[in-house]
Amino acid sequence: MTVTPATLARLRLAAQWILPSSTSPTSGPADVVRWMTALQGQDFPGALWSIGLRSPGSTREDVEGAFNRGEIVRSWPLRGTLHVSAAEDLGWILSLTSERMLKSVASRHRQLGITTSDLGQVREVALSLLEADGSGEVPRAGRDELFAAFEAARQPTQTQRGMHLLWLLCVEGTLVQGPITGGAGSGTAQYFVRTDQWITAPRTLPREAALAELALRYFRGHGPATVRDFQWWAKLTLADIKIGLAQAGDQLESVQCEGATYYLAPETAELLKGTVPGARSVLLLPGFDEYLLGYTDRSAALAPEHADLTVPGGNGVFRSTVVTGGKVAGTWRKAPAASGAVVLSELFGELSPNQVKALEKSAEAYAKFLTP
Repeated sequence: MTVTPATLARLRLAAQWILPSSTSPTSGPADVVRWMTALQGQDFPGALWSIGLRSPGSTREDVEGAFNRGEIVRSWPLRGTLHVSAAEDLGWILSLTSERMLKSVASRHRQLGITTSDLGQVREVALSLLEADGSGEVPRAGRDELFAAFEAARQPTQTQRGMHLLWLLCVEGTLVQGPITGGAGSGTAQYFVRTDQWITAPRTLPREAALAELALRYFRGHGPATVRDFQWWAKLTLADIKIGLAQAGDQLESVQCEGATYYLAPETAELLKGTVPGARSVLLLPGFDEYLLGYTDRSAALAPEHADLTVPGGNGVFRSTVVTGGKVAGTWRKAPAASGAVVLSELFGELSPNQVKALEKSAEAYAKFLTP
């Protein structure tokens, strides 16, 4: 079957559980993260909303609770970038991706003077700092506390060296970001904890089974998507992707769009038998949401003339987006408390009266999400 880019975009809204459909059952924050496999998460408040908007009725406090209970975690499992994943999935994803990520930063670590011996020393420092004390509580430490411990061991943390040391400890699976700092519904960061203490039931998969699982879950949660999209998202070799698809391909459907093959879940393909939902939708998506960041080719949702307005200067910093009918139609930001508004939008064109009402409803949903 052949579909248009506009239909492709709306199918992605359904597959990603952004719009209610037969593919998106009632679910909590942890269910959302498991379905998506990994959601980009360097903007922490934005990541919380990415999860919340896919879990209707959930508040920010609910999403934070999933972190505090150890159901979901944040680390660097893909592309060297922070992502949120289900706690039990982190280890097997890193088993596929860590080697290539480590190779990609080897020259930078030489510039920072980070050696294997240095990594071993900070590992011992971190494990000692976070050693169980018999209280039953999992010990935790903030970034500054870990940096102070590294400095005490004569391991410099300036000029990004400290963050790269923490990155290495997380990519190798020693540490992970788990519970939220601050009060309920207002946390701005996470504590680091020992992975072996915080993730109590990690899944372990043989390599070929892990490749198949990652491929299947990516295309189910992001499809329609191409092999090229998946390769960009996971940064696996084409050989590994072929192994994964060889095992998972019979559980997927495919469609054609502008001469390319796109893979998707059977449940998503079923929507093509009727009217694909979302034509009249107006959504407020956070910056770095998987709706754009889940693909290397974003043209179905983002017109070329709007790319610089969404990612100013191509600097890699994505603004939060207003999405109408699957297309990026503007950007938005949280309004100052004194303004009396919920969000402030900058639209690329005029909205119809019905779209304005839909935008207001999306703003109300965001306000409810933020309400403790």
